[in-house]
Amino acid sequence: MPLKIAVQMDPVERINIETDTTFLLMMEAQSRGHALWVYGPERLAMEDGRVFARGRSVVLRPTLGDHATPGPWETRDLATMDVVLMRQDPPFDMAYITAAHMLERVHPATLVVNNPAEVRSAPEKIFVTDFPGLQPPTLITSDAEAIHDFRARHGDMVLKPLYGGAGSGVVRLKPDDPNLDALLELHAMIGREAVIAQKFIPAVSAGDKRILLVDGAPAGAINRIPAKDQVRSNLARGGRAEAVGLTARDEEICRIIGPELKRRGLLFVGIDVIGDYLTEINVTSPTGAQQLKRFGGPDVAVTLWDRIESIRAGR
Repeated sequence: MPLKIAVQMDPVERINIETDTTFLLMMEAQSRGHALWVYGPERLAMEDGRVFARGRSVVLRPTLGDHATPGPWETRDLATMDVVLMRQDPPFDMAYITAAHMLERVHPATLVVNNPAEVRSAPEKIFVTDFPGLQPPTLITSDAEAIHDFRARHGDMVLKPLYGGAGSGVVRLKPDDPNLDALLELHAMIGREAVIAQKFIPAVSAGDKRILLVDGAPAGAINRIPAKDQVRSNLARGGRAEAVGLTARDEEICRIIGPELKRRGLLFVGIDVIGDYLTEINVTSPTGAQQLKRFGGPDVAVTLWDRIESIRAGR
């Protein structure tokens, strides 16, 4: 049965259709006869406990420069939709949290992917700490003295914002780098959030693996190779994607975290693995599905929509 699909996303006209995972998910939904309707999180509204959004229907096609034909603007009650895909990009800020609070009002009668209450409760760089032994040595704090102590114990380290995304603000600090205090001052000027100090993993030079999971089960992976002399392997920061399989350690990590992802209703998740370590669990807007498909791997959009349709059918 055709479903009414709302996609909460950044402007559809601006996406890169050759790399964007949301575009792949939407094209698969459209190919199954589902109706697409898009809106930005800034168009959400709640009145008397009912959640509305102002958006447009859209028809997509894989044509560069002419990939979307939107309909007229209209306001819809999200309780009338079958599925909402929460796909706007981070940062995970108060606007993101507010959107999750609103969408929680319609879930699960309207299936929100991912479960908005759990998205709100699972910040990507904190959620990973629920699984002891999978992370490299990691400190989360705003206390400069604690960070200096961590550095004294672990030496070469990475410093990154707690709620950033796409590699933004990630820096490597070698033991003799004099810039730690200046960087902490800059973070303090930007906001009151804590930062993450993490022991540097030399294996990052061989790649940062993105593993995509659907309903707690691994669906495939790509390897992201950082550019020369760079620590950030994110594709948005110049990283290069390549085909890769899952190691025994990757499969072990997925077995450990998978049941909890499933229990929380986190249907579509991307985890980052460097060497033998899990570094992040991405629950907001995971990427990498187009690259995985391009390298001959599984089409994660097919797997995800099979599962969504099964849930909507009560199975």
